[in-house]
Amino acid sequence: MKKLAIFMVAILAFIGCGGEKSAKEESAQKKVVLKVGATPVPHAEILEFIKPDLAKEGIDLQVVAFTDYVTPNVSLDDGSLDANFHQHKPFLDSLKKDRGLKLEPIANVHVEPIGLYSRKFKDINELPKGAIIGIPNDPSNAGRALLLLEAEGLITLKDSQNLHATELDIVENPKEIKIKPVEAALLPRTLDDVDAAIINGNYALQAGLKSSDALILEGEKSPYANILVVQASRVNDENLLKLKEALCSPKVREFIKAKYHGEIVPVF
Repeated sequence: MKKLAIFMVAILAFIGCGGEKSAKEESAQKKVVLKVGATPVPHAEILEFIKPDLAKEGIDLQVVAFTDYVTPNVSLDDGSLDANFHQHKPFLDSLKKDRGLKLEPIANVHVEPIGLYSRKFKDINELPKGAIIGIPNDPSNAGRALLLLEAEGLITLKDSQNLHATELDIVENPKEIKIKPVEAALLPRTLDDVDAAIINGNYALQAGLKSSDALILEGEKSPYANILVVQASRVNDENLLKLKEALCSPKVREFIKAKYHGEIVPVF
């Protein structure tokens, strides 16, 4: 009887271990992995902030950092990513048209005001005739930069509502400003070589530039809200909607305000 009792205890212990292992395996299987592409500042920082909240929902958020705007969209379209968070809608619309990408935004998160920065001048009125101004070289942000210059009266465009304006749309240029298109991420590095540069908010922030130092700054009613983007076929995906909810929470609004001190503005 004693041997039988020991044998039964051993069997129960084995079953218990097996049951515990099965429970752990089941829990691991329920864990959903979401890979989200983002530029480092502020997008990846915001995503890292919401990781613990998503973990409670059974979602393992994996942030994949990119230094350009195009690759995260291509990677999302081919299924390498589940979502991306790094761009505004005019940029996405332009790229979708050029490359036939089947992507859709599901949330507006924040605005990063684009600004004109200079290491040579402290006031916009100091810009000399023939000044060289660097602007982003992608169509949507180039148009955005030209609209900023027009709003300040430095140039006049054919159509002040055209978000995709180009240099060819400049009809008046009294200061004979020379436009120098540069990849958006590289514009902060050009400040020693140009008279001024129009820099996207995320790259300005990453380079340690403050919006208060900008000679011109985009208004708060900008149409260029940064968006959470997914594949068109997954706009109603339950886990991606959980990501959207976490990203557009009061907690994130307060995080943005506290961390970035007005350099970026939540819009949800």
